[in-house]
Amino acid sequence: MRTTSLLLPPAMRLLLFPLLWQTCSVLATVFDLSTLDWTLINQNGSIAIPARIPSQAHLDLERAGIITEPLLGINDFTERWVWMDNWTYTADLAPILSGGIKGVDQVLLQFHGLDTIANITVADQPVAWVNNQFRQYVFDVSFLRSVTSGNLTVAFESAYWYGLNVSTGPDSELIIGDTFEVPAGRTYVRKVDSDFGWDWGPAFVPSGIFKPAYLIALSNATTSQQPVFLSETAVDIYKVGQNFSVPANEKADWVVNVTLAVHSAALFPHASVTLSIDELHLTSHALAIPSIPVTAEGAPKWVTVLWHIADDIPERWYPHNLGTPKLYNLTISLSVTPTGPAAVTSTLRTGFRTIKLAQLPYSATDIAERHITPGDQWHFEINGKAFYSLGTNIIPFDPFYARTTTEQVRWVLESAKMSGQNMLRVWGGGIYQPDSEDTGVYDFYSLCDELGILAWSEFIFSDSLYPINDFLLETIEQEVRQNVRRVNRHPSLAQWAGGNEIEGIVIGVNQSMANGTVYLDQFVSLFQDFLKDITVSETHSVPYTDCSTTHGVLSLDPYVLRFSNGTAGHIYGNSERYNYDASQAFNYSTYPVSRFVNEFGFHSMPSFFSWEEVLLSPEDFSFNSTVVSSRDHHPPAGSLAFPNPNAPQGQAQMTEAVELWLPTPGTPDANQTFAQWCWSTQVFQSMNMMAEIAWYRRGAGQGENNLGALVWQLNDIWQGVSWSSIEYSGRWKVLQYGITTTFSPVMIYPFWTPDNATLEVLVTSDRWEPVSGSAQLTWYNWLGKELSTSKHEFTVPSLNNSLISKSVGLGAVLPKGQKAEEVWMLLNVTAEVDNKTVTNEQYFTPVSLAQAPLVDPEIHLSVSQNLTFTLSARGGVAPWTWLDHPAGTIGIFVDASTGLPFNGFYLVPGIERTVKFVLNENLSTNTSPDPNDFVIRSLWNNTHAA
Repeated sequence: MRTTSLLLPPAMRLLLFPLLWQTCSVLATVFDLSTLDWTLINQNGSIAIPARIPSQAHLDLERAGIITEPLLGINDFTERWVWMDNWTYTADLAPILSGGIKGVDQVLLQFHGLDTIANITVADQPVAWVNNQFRQYVFDVSFLRSVTSGNLTVAFESAYWYGLNVSTGPDSELIIGDTFEVPAGRTYVRKVDSDFGWDWGPAFVPSGIFKPAYLIALSNATTSQQPVFLSETAVDIYKVGQNFSVPANEKADWVVNVTLAVHSAALFPHASVTLSIDELHLTSHALAIPSIPVTAEGAPKWVTVLWHIADDIPERWYPHNLGTPKLYNLTISLSVTPTGPAAVTSTLRTGFRTIKLAQLPYSATDIAERHITPGDQWHFEINGKAFYSLGTNIIPFDPFYARTTTEQVRWVLESAKMSGQNMLRVWGGGIYQPDSEDTGVYDFYSLCDELGILAWSEFIFSDSLYPINDFLLETIEQEVRQNVRRVNRHPSLAQWAGGNEIEGIVIGVNQSMANGTVYLDQFVSLFQDFLKDITVSETHSVPYTDCSTTHGVLSLDPYVLRFSNGTAGHIYGNSERYNYDASQAFNYSTYPVSRFVNEFGFHSMPSFFSWEEVLLSPEDFSFNSTVVSSRDHHPPAGSLAFPNPNAPQGQAQMTEAVELWLPTPGTPDANQTFAQWCWSTQVFQSMNMMAEIAWYRRGAGQGENNLGALVWQLNDIWQGVSWSSIEYSGRWKVLQYGITTTFSPVMIYPFWTPDNATLEVLVTSDRWEPVSGSAQLTWYNWLGKELSTSKHEFTVPSLNNSLISKSVGLGAVLPKGQKAEEVWMLLNVTAEVDNKTVTNEQYFTPVSLAQAPLVDPEIHLSVSQNLTFTLSARGGVAPWTWLDHPAGTIGIFVDASTGLPFNGFYLVPGIERTVKFVLNENLSTNTSPDPNDFVIRSLWNNTHAA
C-alpha cells in the first residue's frame, strides 16, 4: 500500500507523487487503491478471479486465462459474452482500516474514472450510483473512521443492457444517427462512442475501474496528517481582457488564473496562495483567498487567484515547426495560516501562448487586395499570427484504455512530430485524453506540450443527434467542466469543439423530416448554448466551436451558428472529404475548396507483420479470408451481424484502387502475394492522401486561403483495415512517410489534370517569411535513362506557393518522342529555411503505374554498421521501393544524410540511397534485429517473386 504523509519533506512528497498534484494534491494521507487485493466476479458468481486496478474486465479475464487476448482472430465476436454480463470489482479494505485512518476527521474516496454504469458500496454502505465514464468522482466516506473491516465494491452494469433499457423506454426520444455495430442506444450512455464499434475498430464495450483510485484521510490535527486536499487544480493563462469573443491584445499583460477545489477537515479563515516561476525569478505576493470552511459530502470549496505578468517577461510557447515549445515550472503554494509555512507547495508545467480560431468575415480589403473569396475566415492563429495547421486525427490508442502506456503514446506523438505535424485532432467519439499517469494511466497533453504539437480537442459527442433531458445534462455539465479545467494549463490545447460531424446531420434532418425543427432546436440548445456557455465560463484562453465540420458562425457575441444561412459563392467554415470511388482519387474537382479540411482519408490494410500478430491459421493469410474480411468494418454492419456483411464493399474499394493505379499483386507465393496486397493498399492510400494534402496546401495561395489539412487518421486501435498512417504496434505505414514529404516546410508537387493534359508544378511554403530556392525536374524512362532536365529558381511568399512550371498538352508535357506510359518525372527542391537546408522530393507519372512497363530493378543491398542500408538498382527503376523492419521491432527509416524519415521512394539506376533504421528500444521486443531479416519490396514484386 502506498501512503503519503505531509510530514515527509517536500522533495520526498514530489518523488512519491511527481504528477499527482495536477488534480490530486498530496495535502493528506493518500492510499493508492491499486495496492489492494482485488477480485472480479460476474453476475451469477460462476467466475471469480483475481483482478487489478486500473483495469477492465476483459484484461483481468485474460490474465486469469478465462479468455485469450481479445484482439486475436475473431475474439471480438466470440468474446461478446463478456460485455453482455455484469462485473463486480471488490477489495478488502482491511490493510487501510486496520490502522491507516485512526484519528482522522474526514475520509474521501476518489475515482479518476469508472467505466461506466456502477453502484459503489463501502463497508456495506451504499455510496453512489454513477453513469459517466468521463467524470472524476469524490465521495465522503468518513463513516470509515469507526469501521475496522469491510470491502470496497464497485458493481458494474453492462453498458449494453443499460443503453438498451434507457433508449427504448416509453419516454425515450428517437435518436437519429449512426449505429456502427452494437445497437445499445450509445447516445444515452456517457461512454466512449467507439466502444460500441466504429468503421475502423472493434466493439468490446468494456467495463471496469479504468483509471487510478485513491482513499484520502484528512485531519485537523496537524501533528500527523494535514487537513486539506485538492481534488482539482485548474490553471488558465490568457491576456488581460481576453475571452471567447474578444481576441487577445498581444501586448497586454498575462493573467495566470489558478483555481483550486479544496477539501478541508478544519476551518481556515486566513488562507492564501503564492505563485512563482523560478526560471523567470518571479514570485507573486500572498494572494488572499476566501475563508476555507470544513467541507462535507465530498463537495469542495472553490477558490481562485489571479496573477499578472508583463507580456515581455516569459518566452512564448510555439508549435515545434514555428518556434520553440517553451515551458515553465509554475509553483503553487497554499498557506492556511497568516504566518505559518505553506501547507503545500507543488509544481506543474505550463506555457504562455495565445491561440485564436478566426471565424469572422474576411474584410473588404482582404477580398480586394489579397483576392480572398468572400466569406468567413476559418483558421488558427498562434501568438497573433496565422499559420498552416498540418496534422492528423487521433482515435483511442487501444480498445482497453487501462493498458495504454505513456511510452506507446509518446512514440505516436513523436512520430507525428517527425513527420512535420503541428496539430492533432482529438476526435470526439473517443476519450478525453489524459495528462498524468497518476490520474489517467498515461500521459498525452504533457507530451504535446513538450513536443510542440497543438491538440484540437473535442467533447465526446459523435455522429448522432443527442437527447436533451435534465438527467443527462446534469452529468454532462460536470464532465465538461472537469475536463476543461483539467486541460486548461496545457499550452498545446488549441480549441474545444462540441462534437464530431453532428452539425451536418442536424441540417439534413431539419431539411428532410417533418419534425426536423425539433432536432435543430435541441442541437442549438446543446451545442450552441449549453456546451459553449460551460466552456467559456471555465476558460478565457481557448476558443470553442460547435462541431468539427461546421458552417461556422453568424456572430461570436452573441454566439449564433450559421448552419445553411450563407451566400452562394462565399466560403464558410471547414470541410471534410471521403470518396471511395478510386477512379476519382486524383480528380481535383472532387476535392473541397475550403478554408480548412479537418478530415480526409482512404482505408488500407495493415502490414503482413501486423497480421502475424493476430491471425491464427495459415489459411487466414489471404486478402479476402474470412478472418481478414471480418476485421474490415467499413461500411459498418449497423448491427451485431458477424462477420460484417458490408465488408465486401470495403474490401472491393481497396481492391479496385490497387487494380486501377498499381500492378495487381499476384505471385506463386501466397504469403508474398498477401503481403504485396497489404502493402499496395498502403501505397495507394499514401498517393491519394499526398495528392489531397498538396491540393489543400496549394489553397493557401488561392482564393480559399486554406490554412489547414488534418488527415484521417494517425493511429490504430487494433490490427485491421483502417485509415491510419501508423499501425497498432507503432509500425509506420507508407502513408506516414508520405505525410513526411507533403508536410515538409517547403514542398514541390506536380498537379496533373488529365482531362486537358495540363501539368502545373508548384512549390509551397508554410513559412512566415519568404523562402527562396531552386527546383529541378528530371524525366526518366523505366530503365532509368535520363531523358531531360530543367532547373528553376523561385521565391515563395509567406504562407503561399509559386508556380515554377506549366505545360499544356501531352506534346508539351512529355519529353520529345516519348509515350506517356514509358516515362516519369523526378521532382526535387532545395531551399534555405531557418538557416537550414530543406529538401523535398516527389514523383510524377502521366498514367497509372498499372500501365507502366516496369522491368526488374535488380535491387542490390549492402549493410553497414548500426542497421544502415545502401540500396542501388542495377536493372530498372523501382517505384515505391520499401524497406520493412522485422517482427518485434518498432522504429523508422531515416535518410542517412538528412536524418529525416525516408522510405517508399523511387530507386533509380545510378542513384544510390542510404537509409538507417532507428530502433525504439522501449517498445521493441526484438532489440537486436538481424539485418538479414529486413525485407525489401517494390512494385516489381507485386507480380514477381522476391
